[in-house]
Order: sequence, then structure tokens, then C-alpha cells
Amino acid sequence: MLKSIRKNWELYALFTPVLAYFIVFEYAPMYGVQIAFKDFIATKGIWGSPWVGLKHFQRFFDSFYFWRLIRNTLGIGLYQLVVGFPVPILLALMINEVRSSKFRRFIQTITYAPHFLSTVVVVGMIMMFLSPQGGMINLLIQAFGGQPISFMTEPGWFKSVFVLSGVWQQMGWSSIIYLAALAGVDPQLHEAARVDGAGRLKRIWHINLPHLMPTIVVLLILNVGSILGVGFEKVFLMQNNLNMEASDVISTNVYRSGILGAQYSFSAAVGLFNSVVNFIMLITVNRIARKLSETSLW
Repeated sequence: MLKSIRKNWELYALFTPVLAYFIVFEYAPMYGVQIAFKDFIATKGIWGSPWVGLKHFQRFFDSFYFWRLIRNTLGIGLYQLVVGFPVPILLALMINEVRSSKFRRFIQTITYAPHFLSTVVVVGMIMMFLSPQGGMINLLIQAFGGQPISFMTEPGWFKSVFVLSGVWQQMGWSSIIYLAALAGVDPQLHEAARVDGAGRLKRIWHINLPHLMPTIVVLLILNVGSILGVGFEKVFLMQNNLNMEASDVISTNVYRSGILGAQYSFSAAVGLFNSVVNFIMLITVNRIARKLSETSLW
């Protein structure tokens, strides 16, 4: 081991900041997870607070909002997976078929750009475009004889607006890894397929997609493993009292109970429950992928 470190010390030096980041910001904070099993009192500190076991977990499971939080969080997560996961794959396959390098760079720039917009800006654009008074979408609806729709206040529209706007923002950036995988396809395979009379769709189906499959499986495992990890910022910015029925998710509940309500132990228990469920799903999907294919995370 020491011989390997001395021989490749430059690589280990490059790896050290990443390792330090995960130790400081990911593993060290796990020390505070124990407050989920305590009645945390700030004046007594983490060690001095009394143990209460699974009291806060039981309170969460018995709460009025438990099933609403699970339904909303899981619903948005599944919606994102079903709609958002295939789109970058399709976009990468289409960009890969563009022969004009200038047009390809133009398309890539247009699709990558939304990724660099902040969440606040994106939500502001959503509110502006979907406004019942003068919003572009509602103007189009009225032009075709329809009535304005209050997208941001009707619970039935929340998940669609949230997910579809996220797909628009991230599809270009997410397609980069698939384009990188497609760049490794041997051109001779396509030449041989053309000689055999295979058209473009057949070559995509029998050459490009199989080459992408290992990447697709790994990213699918990671996405399923974070299906309950619906981000806080965008949901919170789009949330209001009228759409709360559909927009209240675990992360916003943790914010209200932990930050606003100062119920630190309860919010820690809810967050730990969320993380454990995601971890179990990650392990399960990885095991299924390993049995069904040769690709898995480990």
C-alpha cells in the first residue's frame, strides 16, 4: 500500500480534496443523526439530551400528514423518473445523428443553457409564463377558445408543472454523459450495418442503444435510489397555501417542523426515515440490476 502511494502520489494528492470534502460535509455531520432518537435540548447539547428511542418516528407515522407526504413525494419522484429519465437519452440519440457540426453545437448550446439558470429564476419564469393574467401559455389557451387556467394554485397541475419544467431545465445537461458514451461507438459497426442495408433507426436500435445500456442502467439505479429525494428549493418556491395538498413533500415538512417549528429531533427523524428508504431502494434496485444484467454499481 505504501509503495503504491509513493509511486502514484500525484493521483492520491488529486484525490485528497474530494476525500476531505466527503469526510467533512457528508460523514462528519452523521454524528448529529442521533438527535432523531433523542429529545434534543440545545442547552444540554447532543450528548446531554435524553434518549427517547423511536418516539419521533412513531409520531411521524401516526401523524395526519404522513400519507400525504409519502404520496406527494413518491408521486413526484416516480413522475420525474418516468418522464425525465428517458428524455436525455432520446435527446442524445437525436443530437448524435446530426451531421452538421455547427447545427449540433447550436442545439447543444440551446439545450444546455437552462441548466445554468438558478432555481429562483426558473420558478420566476414559470410563474410569468403560466400567469392567468397575461401569461404566454394562457394567452395561447384563450386564442384557441379556452379559459385561463391557474396552474400555480390548482393542486392537480402542480406535479406536471414541477416535473416538466425540470425536464426542460436539465435534459440538455443530463444528455452529456450519453453523448460521451455514444462517442465511443466504433464507426466501423455503423459502416458494416449500412453495407447490410440497415437504416438509421435500425442502427440506433441495434448499435447505439446496446452501447448505451450500461450507462443507462447505472444512472437508472442512481435515480431510483433518490426517488424520495425530491429537492426542497424548487418545491418550496412553487408552494402556496392553495396547492399545498399536492406540493407538500418530506423536505418541505422537515423545513417547517425543524427550522420554523424548532422541532429538531422530529425533523431529524423524518429526514433519517427518508434517507433510509432511499438507501433500501438503492440496494434493492442494484441487486435486481446485477441479476438481470452484468451492470451494477457494485
